[in-house]
Amino acid sequence: MIRLTVLALLLCASLAVAGVEPLTVGSKTFTESVILGEIASLAGREAGHPVQHRRSLGGTRIVWRALLEGDIDAYPEYTGTLSREILQLPDADFPVLQAALAANGLAMTAPLGFNNTYALGMRAAHADRLGIKTISDLRGHPGLAFGFSNEFMDRADGWPGLREAYGLTGTQGNGIDHMLAYRGLATGALDVIDLYRTDAEIAHYQLRVLDDDRNYFPRYDAVFIYRADLTQRAPEWVAALNQLAGQFDADTMRRLNARVSIDGASEAKAAADWYGVDADIALDRTQRIARRTMEHLRLVGISLTMALLIALPLGVWAARHPRWQHWVLSATGLLQTLPSLAVFVFMIPLFGIGAKPAIAALFLYSLLPIVRNTHAGLVGIAVELRETAAAIGLSRRAQLYRVELPLALRSILAGVKTAAVINVGTATLGALIGAGGYGQPILTGIRLDNIGLILEGAIPAAVLALLVQGLFEAIERALTPRGLRLLARQ
Repeated sequence: MIRLTVLALLLCASLAVAGVEPLTVGSKTFTESVILGEIASLAGREAGHPVQHRRSLGGTRIVWRALLEGDIDAYPEYTGTLSREILQLPDADFPVLQAALAANGLAMTAPLGFNNTYALGMRAAHADRLGIKTISDLRGHPGLAFGFSNEFMDRADGWPGLREAYGLTGTQGNGIDHMLAYRGLATGALDVIDLYRTDAEIAHYQLRVLDDDRNYFPRYDAVFIYRADLTQRAPEWVAALNQLAGQFDADTMRRLNARVSIDGASEAKAAADWYGVDADIALDRTQRIARRTMEHLRLVGISLTMALLIALPLGVWAARHPRWQHWVLSATGLLQTLPSLAVFVFMIPLFGIGAKPAIAALFLYSLLPIVRNTHAGLVGIAVELRETAAAIGLSRRAQLYRVELPLALRSILAGVKTAAVINVGTATLGALIGAGGYGQPILTGIRLDNIGLILEGAIPAAVLALLVQGLFEAIERALTPRGLRLLARQ
């Protein structure tokens, strides 16, 4: 294992020295997309390019934007999604889609060979009892509970249009993760869910795929779309992607999906077996946790350092200028009230995908605890101590550094500790936008209904939060003068 890892690192280094450009393939947050992303990265490596896979980047819009902005070079997509959701060209044929992509500096391969269109599904036994075979039949059962994936709830080719086309009035709740919807169907909590026709769970849960008798859903032929300049930067990889066209039928894709979601194999293993290459260099659990720990520490460390450099002066300014303290505290407090997931997504247009937008979001969330505690620590100093410092002739600057900040140190460190612990937990959301960290196995575990993977991210995150808290408490004891520590105990 160690030898293979060293050889892989040496290969990457030699390719970098030789001037071979590193390339990136992305994928959405569902099993089939991740498998196809792994196959695309294998195709690139076999063609001589060091391709990395940024898996589970989010929904359609996030991955599409990443491609447009050059954060990734290619990703698997579906023609129905391109025509109706992305390009707003309903019923566009293949040449029209190619022309529209070319106008955006993009291109796509020929279809891979299967049509993974949307569908609605029910438990077969339940559908038999109610006599439901088609989507139109649902109109006669308005009391059924619908459970649709988050993206399907809002897509132009999803529930809004389907409801209008069929006149459906079933009871639908909030959006739910696609894989969790299957569990809801199996337990009877849900009656009807949206499916992808190549989902392995259809056979596993003995579901009936309802006939789309009004032909609402278009064809969703799988393709790879890529940046057009890739034909100059990596023509071998483009050729390899095009050679994948026609290599998959629906049964093949269902088997690959089943390897992961039913049998428990990793996407990398399923892709490698299909491609016919060795997957032995996959990281074991200890190595995965070590890598995710470094990614998580990077997110927390950089964002916390940036916040400290900004928030500490802001707290001092607010304490010394009472007229401004309301505005400073209100502004940082407002940032804390914004939904964290929304803030992460809002950062994408500014910084692209990956670690940068996650660090920016975590930085904003770190400001309030540090500003508030710095301000509180400084304004809480007794007036007599300030007057004594001024009476012995200390300048304002000397008073701050030699008297006020040491006295406020416990409060300041408490704010930094709070910000750090919050960041450790919130940083798990960074996996939604390609930042990695402990959120990656958590999201994958949720998608695959794998408790082990969820714990692989959740337990280290909890341990890291406790370690961070203990570290700052030790720093607080070390930096607080002995006299102040004795005073605090009284």
